[in-house]
Formats: sequence, C-alpha cells, structure tokens
Amino acid sequence: MKFADIKNDIAFRKIFGNKNHKVVIISFLNAILDFNGDRRIIDVSILDPYQLPELTGGKYSIVDVKAQDQRGHSYLIEMQMTDVKGFDKRVLFNASKAYSGQLERGQFYDKLKPVVFIGILDFSLSKDPKYLSRHRVQNIETGEHLLKDIEFNFIELPKFNVEKDGLKTLAEKWIYFIKNAENLDVLPDDINDEGLKLAWEDANMQTWNSKDVDSYIGVSFREQEEINRLKMAEEKAMERGMERGMEKGMEKGMEKGMEKGMQKGMEKGIEKGREEGREEGAENALKEIVIKQASKGKTAEEISGLLDIPIDKIKQFLLP
Repeated sequence: MKFADIKNDIAFRKIFGNKNHKVVIISFLNAILDFNGDRRIIDVSILDPYQLPELTGGKYSIVDVKAQDQRGHSYLIEMQMTDVKGFDKRVLFNASKAYSGQLERGQFYDKLKPVVFIGILDFSLSKDPKYLSRHRVQNIETGEHLLKDIEFNFIELPKFNVEKDGLKTLAEKWIYFIKNAENLDVLPDDINDEGLKLAWEDANMQTWNSKDVDSYIGVSFREQEEINRLKMAEEKAMERGMERGMEKGMEKGMEKGMEKGMQKGMEKGIEKGREEGREEGAENALKEIVIKQASKGKTAEEISGLLDIPIDKIKQFLLP
C-alpha cells in the first residue's frame, strides 16, 4: 500500500470530509474529545464536504472540516502546517463566528449550541509538554466552568512520539495515523475500530483516481515550495540583517547602532531574501518530492511521467 500524507490538504479533506464515510469523523471526534456514554456522538452532518474542484488551486497551510452532531453541537477541525502570525486570534474569530452565526434575526440566545474547535498542528504552540491540550473559559481563582459553550483542543504533532507498538488508546492511534501514515506501506494489524480502519483504507493512494493523485501532488509541491521559500528568506534575512546591522552599528555606536541596524537590515534582508529564495526554494521543493517518490520505489521514468518533468532532470536530482 501507498498511504498519503494526511496533513496534505487533499488527503485531509478526502478522509475527514467524506460525507459517505461519516463513521471516520465520528470515531475521531469521540476518541480525541473522550466522549463516552450519553456524550458519545452517534451521527454527524458534514457541513463542508470534500469537493476536489475547490481544492485544486487552494490554500497551502490550512485545511478544515466542519461537522454537526445529532444534538446540534458544532465541530471545527483544522490542520495547520505552519505557525503564522495571528493564529490564536484567527482560532478565536472562527469559533466565535461559528457560535454567533447559529442565530437568525429574532431568535433567542437559548437556541445557541456548543462549538468545539480541534486544531491539529504540525508545530509546537504552547510550553505544555503534552501533545493534547484542552482549553475552556473558567474562573481563574476557583476553576468554576460557567461559560461552557466554546471549547478549544490542540493536538501538537511534534510532541507526539509514541511508537506503533506503544499505542494504547484510540486517540493515540488516530494521532499516530495523522502523523505517520505516509511512512508506512502496510495497514497496521491492531486496528479494531471501524472508523480508523476506514480512514487507513481511504488514505491508500492506490485506490485514488488520477485526478485526486494529481491534485495531491500539486498541493504537496506548493506546500513544500512555500515552506522552503519562507525558511530560506528568514535565513538570508537574518544573515544580511546581521551584516548590515553590524556595519551601521559600528558607525553610530555599538549599542544603538546594533538595535537600529538590525531592524533595518532585517527588513531589507527579508524583502530581498524572499525574492532570491523563491526560485531556489522551488528547486529544492521539487527535488525533495522526486527523492521521496524514489524512496517509495518509483523509477526515474515513472517519476518523470508523474510530475511531467524531463527524465534528465529527474536523474540529476537523484544523483548522490
């Protein structure tokens, strides 16, 4: 089997936003939110089902699925690849908008139903060493939980280091699936949950049609290109900013010159670094995709046909 990277925009929505496989998102929500007994979700309506045409040219780093359970409770699930400025405020905005947006003009507030946000993050957000954290509005002194209708949950993937043989809970098995599926080539044999098993099967790219595969590769390329471009721009900006800041700081005095020079140097360095980094970043991103495909057994000819790149270029990328 060849499993997709679940963090990819196409793969994430294809698996969690499939209205014909609602058991997948039901299992995920019950496991992550630890719903048992009367709190268990037994049915959901997926509010923004997977639609490939809307994804083909879409965003790079944020994917989301919205669902509503049998009680009218709403669930917002987002996959965030990079730590961006204002992420915390956007989370609050989206949850608040989903909450207030339930009411139409003239309706009473008692019609409002709870909203639960789940953020799956490919970066560390907090100082808490735990990979799964829950956040609510509570009394700071007593811990009393009066305002109960909005809750935030964060899964920080870099903090999750449980190996396959050490997985115990269904929540751990779901997080392992999201973080590591692309690195496996066989279906784990200890999966006894219907929703999770179906998610693994949906993640098998050998069952996808060519249009989905093409979109997946395109999104993967653009995501990697964007990440590499930003990373390279930051590195170059830091180097140039340091150099120019030092030069100007020597002229006006070490203490004040360093502060002002670093600031101006960083600004100019970032601007120029991004321009220079875009071209080199795209090349590096493409090379990473080629190497990754080769590591999964693809020949140079197959990769050339898949990515529509001359075979000489593919071989050049594969040279040691």
